[in-house]
Parts: sequence; C-alpha cells; structure tokens
Amino acid sequence: MRARQLWMVVGMWDRALDRGPFPARAYREAAELFTEPALHRFWELAQAGELRMLAPERGRDPQLPLATLRIVRDCVKILSALVSSNGEPARLPSVPQPELKAPVRSESLATVYSRLTDLAAQGPLERDGTALSYEDRTRLLAMVSIVLDAAPRSGELAALRLTDLASGEQAVGIRRRQQKAPSNRAEEIAELAQVHPASVRAVLWGQHQQVSSATYQRIVAAQEQLTPVPEVEWYALREGARLAVRRWLKVRDQLLEASPLQGGRSGLWVTLVPTKAGPPGITLRAQGLTQAYARGMTALNWVMAGQYGWEPMPARMEQVRRAISVEPVEPSAARCWGFS
Repeated sequence: MRARQLWMVVGMWDRALDRGPFPARAYREAAELFTEPALHRFWELAQAGELRMLAPERGRDPQLPLATLRIVRDCVKILSALVSSNGEPARLPSVPQPELKAPVRSESLATVYSRLTDLAAQGPLERDGTALSYEDRTRLLAMVSIVLDAAPRSGELAALRLTDLASGEQAVGIRRRQQKAPSNRAEEIAELAQVHPASVRAVLWGQHQQVSSATYQRIVAAQEQLTPVPEVEWYALREGARLAVRRWLKVRDQLLEASPLQGGRSGLWVTLVPTKAGPPGITLRAQGLTQAYARGMTALNWVMAGQYGWEPMPARMEQVRRAISVEPVEPSAARCWGFS
C-alpha cells in the first residue's frame, strides 16, 4: 500500500513540474524539489487538487481531501529523507485528522439488501448520464451483501480472490491488512510501550531518527508482545448473500469467457466494460470498486426517493461499514470448510 502511495506522489511531482513555476535547479536535482520554495509551490498545487491524475467527479470540491493530503505529506517526508544529504525529512504544514462522517443508522441497513435485490431485478437504469446494466447491478448486490456480512474496507473488498470464498459460498475470508496489520497497530503498541502514537508511527515508517534510542527499544519490545493477527478472518454469509454472490459468479464467468485475456483471472471482482486497462474481465482495482459502489448507491437513492421511511444512503462504503458489527467464525468452523 505504501509503495503505491509513494508512486502516486511521484506522479504528482511530475505533474507539478509541468505546471510550474519552480526554481530552475529543481528541474535538475531531485534534492532541490524538497527545498522550501519548491515544497511551498508543490503544497499549494496539491492542496488545491490541481495534481490529481483524474478530475474530481462532477459537483465535488476540487480540493484534495484531508485524508489524502495527510498521505501526500507522509510520502513527501519519506521521499525527502531518501534524497536529502543529511537524511532529514522535509518540514511540511501540519494536516488535521479528518473527522469521520456519521455512519449509517443500523435501522436503515435492514432495508438495504431487499431494496438492492429489487434493483437488481429491474430493467436497465439510466439517469443524468449514469447507467446501471444488469451486470453492474448484479455485481453491486454481491458487493453490498459481503459488506453487510463481513464489513470489509474497500481495499479489503477489492482484494478478494475466488479462493477467498468457502465451498458453496458459505463464508468469505477477509485479509484485514488495513485494520490490523502491524504497521497500523500504532495505538496498541503505544499503550504497551507507554509512548505517544506519533513516536510509534515514526518507527513503523522507518523514521527512527525522530525518536530516542530508549523510546525505539521500548517500541520494538512492545511490537514483540502483540499477539499475531490471523492472515485471514472468515465470516459466514447468510443465504441471501450466498445467492447474490452465486449470481455474480455466473455473470463473471460469462465476462471471462468472452474476454481475449487468459491470465489474471483470480480476482473476485472484474470490470464490465472496456477501460484504459483493457477489455472487460480485468480484475477491478480498489478505485474502480469504490466508483462502482457510489454509482449503485446513487441509483438506489433515485429509485427510493420520496418513499416513506427511506433515508438516502451515502455514496461512501466506509459509512456503511462502520455501522455494521460482525464477528469472525471460530477456527473450528473454518476448518469444516477446508480452511485454517
């Protein structure tokens, strides 16, 4: 994940240099990119959203979201430490922690699956230039079904493979990389080591020079005390979710049979139409998945608009995920399905 973020920031720097103006030496030496004048200009462009690879969706604020800006800031510090003569990271403005949007009310979740089932059974939908085909609606229903039963993050949902489905689609295996991976357990480590979480993050991100030797040793010792996190957590799928996933698998098989591509067929979610990456049937990336989810929720809100008791669903999966409480199945149950 961090590697992709670093490459994202490298691309932003490339677009920034095209926009200019930067000091002449910044075009010749990488270290000059991280001097105060160059960094000030880069930060202005990044904050304004002018270094995006893709233009923001219609009606959205063009400025870079705080969460993305924090990632950019962290990556710039890592890159600057690599190219600077003394190994010191660049100094950048602080970015506040973004406030979490309110999750969906649990009462609203009770109607989501049934409404999406109705939506999947209807004819093609089109409004304001956005269309949802049968394949699109079938994929959306399967996605939301897994979200309601396993509460994965968008990246975790996008990473699912066919092998992450138990026999008969009885369960799905989720790799909690973003939630529980060691690099993201800063609060747990900080509590054990009795240090500030910022110090833990500095060590986890390889910036050891920012903490004292004693603090570093305490953090390392605390890491070793943590109970290892299982690589995969298994969640049982309800009958409705199994049916939704099976219907999607049939659509997926049809797409792959018609695709000229032979490799890379292990991903659970695939594209439905030609994209820059190639023909239909290519494994869907996390960004494409979140866009597909947003289109589906928008369509559901169209259909349900004005109906008694309906509250518009947010286009962000995270607000739905945080409203769901799920527990993984016991290891013994997972072994019954042939997994450990």
